[in-house]
Amino acid sequence: MIVDSVFNRDYAVVQGVVLIVAIGFLLLNLLADVLYVLINPKMRG
Repeated sequence: MIVDSVFNRDYAVVQGVVLIVAIGFLLLNLLADVLYVLINPKMRG
């Protein structure tokens, strides 16, 4: 889908996919940080 959109110059689809991937990346990093603090009590504080 993204490759076809790039070749067809459908910038709205490309922008949407990049935005969704970036938000997913940020959410996964946030989840990892929160879990790390919950698992490792030395990080609290």
